[in-house]
Amino acid sequence: MNTVTRVADAPGNWVDTHAPSWSRPYLRLSRFDRPIGAWLLLMPCWWSAALAAGVAGDIAPLPLIVALFFVGAFVMRGAGCTWNDITDRDLDGSVERTRSRPIPAAQVSVVQAAAFLVVQALVGLAVLLQFNRFAVATGIASLVIVAVYPFMKRITWWPQSVLGLAFSWGALMGFAVTFGRIDATALSLYAGSISWVIGYDTIYAHQDAEDDALIGIKSTARLFGARTRAALVVFYGLAVV
Repeated sequence: MNTVTRVADAPGNWVDTHAPSWSRPYLRLSRFDRPIGAWLLLMPCWWSAALAAGVAGDIAPLPLIVALFFVGAFVMRGAGCTWNDITDRDLDGSVERTRSRPIPAAQVSVVQAAAFLVVQALVGLAVLLQFNRFAVATGIASLVIVAVYPFMKRITWWPQSVLGLAFSWGALMGFAVTFGRIDATALSLYAGSISWVIGYDTIYAHQDAEDDALIGIKSTARLFGARTRAALVVFYGLAVV
């Protein structure tokens, strides 16, 4: 197993320079070498928690909810990325930016990655079980979207919308945790967050557009093409509204 190779699009990070060599492939699988994605998953959770606390008129539970969401977002983002790498291992080997990821670079096997995925999912479940039953059910429901997301780029030009459904799920969780229900306010926040995700992931997808075209991967970056700037105005505008 190769524990030396670095990931092409995350040079000079703390994982490469400070993490024990045996842990590096697993930290790369969960993207702890580029944690921005975890923050992007976490922000809708915190928005929703703060908004729900304001509606309830009680901020006393908020610090604990914020802390649990923090742990849950980082762990489950890692689990989602691990699942994505398992399902995309052959495609990743054909794309310049991703061919140095742990599985195509032979830093870990698929079995090892799957075992790591289970560990992360169990930690996420432990966090989720701190909430009420409705919140637990709501959190588990998100796994359906997470499971199908890696396959969407093969069948639709709008995989970013499916990512939006998954990465914005936290916009529902604050209300599920606080009230044991999801109301119109939470749904409005969810819709705005989905538009936000489509915007930023369209920008992100442009870096792979040429390779994606060669191997038949679809994205809003390829769909919008030269119209991307206008499309971003629309989606970011919807997010603000």
